[in-house]
Amino acid sequence: MKNTYHLRAIAAQIISQVLDKGRSLSVVLPEVQNHVPYKDKALLQELCFGTLRVLPRLEHCVKHLMTRPLNAKKRLLHFLLMVGLYQLIYTRIPPHAILSETVKAAAVLKYPQFKGLINAILREFERRKESLLQKVEAQDPYLHPQWLLQRIKTAYPEQWPSILRANNERPPMWIRVNVLHHSREKYLTELEKSGIKAKAHSICLDAVQILPPCSVKELPGFDLGWATVQDVSAQRCIDLLDPQNDDYILDLCAAPGVKTTHILERAPSADVLAVDIDAKRLERIKENLQRLHLSARLKVADALVPEQWYEGKMFDKILLDVPCSATGIIRRHPDIKWLRRDSDIAALAQLQSEIIKAVWPTLRQGGMLLYSTCSILPEENQQQITEFLKHQLNAESITIQDEAVIGLQNLPQTDEGDGFFYAKITKRS
Repeated sequence: MKNTYHLRAIAAQIISQVLDKGRSLSVVLPEVQNHVPYKDKALLQELCFGTLRVLPRLEHCVKHLMTRPLNAKKRLLHFLLMVGLYQLIYTRIPPHAILSETVKAAAVLKYPQFKGLINAILREFERRKESLLQKVEAQDPYLHPQWLLQRIKTAYPEQWPSILRANNERPPMWIRVNVLHHSREKYLTELEKSGIKAKAHSICLDAVQILPPCSVKELPGFDLGWATVQDVSAQRCIDLLDPQNDDYILDLCAAPGVKTTHILERAPSADVLAVDIDAKRLERIKENLQRLHLSARLKVADALVPEQWYEGKMFDKILLDVPCSATGIIRRHPDIKWLRRDSDIAALAQLQSEIIKAVWPTLRQGGMLLYSTCSILPEENQQQITEFLKHQLNAESITIQDEAVIGLQNLPQTDEGDGFFYAKITKRS
């Protein structure tokens, strides 16, 4: 990133890192936000997430407004134009301020000679805004890449419109109440005293929705560990795992440790081994444990190589939250739509299959493995577990909701949880 500070220029650079370098927005944005004044952090996040959420619409606008596209060397200006258009369409910032700041950003990005072009294009958009938006919305109403659109339509012939709609919305804010400090009911009272509107989830035991979303700084006792931000579907993993204080539990592919800490809030005396292949991400688990004053054993190791983490004692329970396409959490990570490729799905399904086969021998007889993904694609979910059960004769599926269906597939819904899949498997003797 360039050192000169200008919010729109920084947003364009971040989007370039994602789309041209293939970096995750959830990695790039925090790196930059650490150097941004607090008052600008929320707007920077809005510009980056918002631009990537509606990327095709903005791309179509640029094409309609320019007679000749900018060449590859001027890609930053292309992204800057999209940041400007996003503000004009989706924010309440006065248009004159948007034009002024976006034009200044061109100079910060070392393209002062293009200030006039940026100004002219944004002004032309303002003049044609209504008719142009009708045209581009008709061109691409779904805001998903074609390969993913087709997979979702095939898997969910009735629900696909609502899935796409949820993917394109801003996500709801869910928090997890730390029951070691307060009951959920008591924490709801604390939220009410703080003037924060909230409601308890009807199924997940510790989940509370914040209406509307707010900064964690406003949540009572957040720094003291009273609550953690976590989607309600992710929270359900621990409801289904049902950890007990005398359990020996493996949390595999555990980073950033939000589920690890949930296990220990439910069962603080459980013996938990949290394993992840990425040493930097394992540091995040350590930070989460420290904030909540909890303790687990941590190990940097490859899930596919049990010799690196298995210590000879069989596990009572295993939480296996495998690497996946993350197609169930697109509304929280809109860059997934543009970074993921169709060919990734088969590769991920193969990796998932290898991991569950590698882990299975370390589960004791009568123990339970909870397989989970934040995907909505059957190849990673029901099909994956069906295939495993077919070949693993001592594995038996435990019904979660419907005896006729293996596992449980949540789909992303407005004011509900993200897309998540869960399967409970027990080891027969």
